[in-house]
Amino acid sequence: MLNFNRANYNVVDAYIREKERTFEDCKNDPLFSQIPIVSARRKLAAIKKLPTGKYENADREYEKIIGELFPSLLYPQLDFAAVQSRTDSGSLVRDLIFYNSQTDPFLKSLYEDYASQQLVFELKNVAEISRDHVNQLNGYMTEELGKFGVLVTRNPLTGPRKQRTIDLWSGQRRSIITVTDADVEQMVELFESKQRLPLDVIKKKYIEFRRDCPS
Repeated sequence: MLNFNRANYNVVDAYIREKERTFEDCKNDPLFSQIPIVSARRKLAAIKKLPTGKYENADREYEKIIGELFPSLLYPQLDFAAVQSRTDSGSLVRDLIFYNSQTDPFLKSLYEDYASQQLVFELKNVAEISRDHVNQLNGYMTEELGKFGVLVTRNPLTGPRKQRTIDLWSGQRRSIITVTDADVEQMVELFESKQRLPLDVIKKKYIEFRRDCPS
């Protein structure tokens, strides 16, 4: 060890200086505590066991689990999550919204392209997304929140529902992407491995959506 340090003094010295410079980054955020990886795995397992629909309050349990899981998976790129957030009139309830700090280039592009200062996630524990579900999320996408939204649900969209989201982009430049059980599982895997950001799954779904839209 001593011989290595002597022979590679400059490398060792640079490493120590870098660690001393960045140690402040390791401090805990006093405003947020991420769930541990083992808890993320358990929540994913719980989602997989849930039946679709409202049987024995499965829909509320689904919303609860996603509302606990996503703030940790998407932190710190998305922060200050609010679950079951009501509009000023109280007539609409958004399942999950995040403040868009624009610290990530993808999030910055969402703000620039869709004026999305906050991102809306609509959680649907259903076997198949209906036209009304798409329209509901579309109704939440106001000037205040921007024109980008995420449907979190169990399965991919059917052809007609997918076409509906494409039509919304073509006619109104609104983007609605879908995150399924398979996508949530991939987000948890990335959260665990730290190979990439779980946010990259959202980015991937958006890129796939835009490729399906007419130029």
